[in-house]
This record gives sequence, structure tokens and C-alpha cells, in this order.
Amino acid sequence: MPDNMIEVRNVTMKFRMGNQPINSLKEYVTTTLKGTLKFNEFVALNDLSFDVKRGETLGFVGRNGAGKSTTLKCISGILKPTSGTIRTYGNIVPMLELGAGFDLELTGRENIYLNGAVLGYSKAYLDEKYNEIVEFSELGDFIEMPIRSYSSGMMARLAFSIASIVQPEILIVDEILSVGDAAFKEKSSQRMKELMTGGTTVLFVSHDIDKIEELCDKVIWLEHGKKIAYGDAKEICDLYRNKEVRK
Repeated sequence: MPDNMIEVRNVTMKFRMGNQPINSLKEYVTTTLKGTLKFNEFVALNDLSFDVKRGETLGFVGRNGAGKSTTLKCISGILKPTSGTIRTYGNIVPMLELGAGFDLELTGRENIYLNGAVLGYSKAYLDEKYNEIVEFSELGDFIEMPIRSYSSGMMARLAFSIASIVQPEILIVDEILSVGDAAFKEKSSQRMKELMTGGTTVLFVSHDIDKIEELCDKVIWLEHGKKIAYGDAKEICDLYRNKEVRK
């Protein structure tokens, strides 16, 4: 088995952005026919390379727009890089936009099976884990209600409970430990620690720099899609804190 679970090589991600707001299909067609619609190129990732070893937890720090979430989406397969290569060795469970795959008209129970199937779990496995998922989510009788009646916090708790019920080989986490009240945040943080110490390879993005330092082995600091620094979690977090203080 390879020592590296993730290999990112010279990855660049570019987006085309319109130079003016378009509010309707008619307006888009009109501006296109007139030739007045122009696009600006935005480079979200710029020649990014790094490896993640088996069982390692890699954190990402950087300001909004630095490229952290774009990196995770490229590794998850949600986005295809403009250039460069990404190789992964193991099944991936992405916790990026919790609840994005839910059907609002279905109940929480039905969405457990729908979302679980999307993540690749069998019905037999979900049957086995169903009570554990519901208990962890703390939704109680709400599990039989359509999730259109859920608050955003309830929806996120259910999604986290489904996604974290397995032991994935690669877990990708983006700002999901702020779900629910203080007690649930602590419980979800503990679940993350269990996954991280169970041999799972983890990529972790959070604005909580202390949480990054606490949970991660290594950290990458990104700015404008470029790697500024990479190394030991405490060392890179301290560098980042000092840079933010100086601003």
C-alpha cells in the first residue's frame, strides 16, 4: 500500500468571471450577441503541490478566498483542476456542504437512506447504523418530519451524523465543527478526534486556528491560491498568528 494517501502535483484552478452582473437569460443572450460580455480570469489555486501520508491530519489556514475550500473540492472530485494532477488512494468521505444532498420534502429518516446511498453505504449498513445516527444527531421525534421544517443547525447535525458514522480512509472536513450548541460542538469535535486517531487520513479547514493546531499533525498556509508555508502544525499556526497580529 502507498505511504501517501493523497498526492497533489502542480494544481492550478482558474475560473472565468463575468465583468458585469447578469440578472436573466435574456440579458445574457443580449450582451453575448452585442459582444459586450467579457470575462475576467480568477486564479483560485496557483501551481499547488503537497502530499498527505496515511493516517496524517493536514490542516489548512489562510484568509477567506485563499483557496482552502477550492483545494478540498478538487481533491473530493467536485471540481476538476484546470491543470495539474491529484491522486488519492482510498475511499473519500467529504464533509464540505453538509446537507447539500438532502431532499427537503423527505423526512429525516428517508434522507438518512438517501444521503447514505450517495456516500456509498448499503441499505443493510444503514439499517445497522440507523439508531446510532439518530441518537448522535439528537433529533428525536423530528427524524420523522420533513426536513424542510428543520433549522439549519438541525440539518447540519443530521448530515454530520450520517457522514461521520463510518471509518473512511480519507475524510475531508470544511468548517463543520461549529454545528449546534456548545454540547453538540464538543461531541462532534470528539467524534472527529476518534476518526483522526483511528487511522483515517484527514484534511481539515477551520477559521479556528487553535482547533487546527490541536487536531492537526501538519498545516499548509495558503494565500491567493499559493502555498506560503508547510510544516509542523504548531510552527505554521504560530507563523500565521504572528502575521495576522502584524496587520
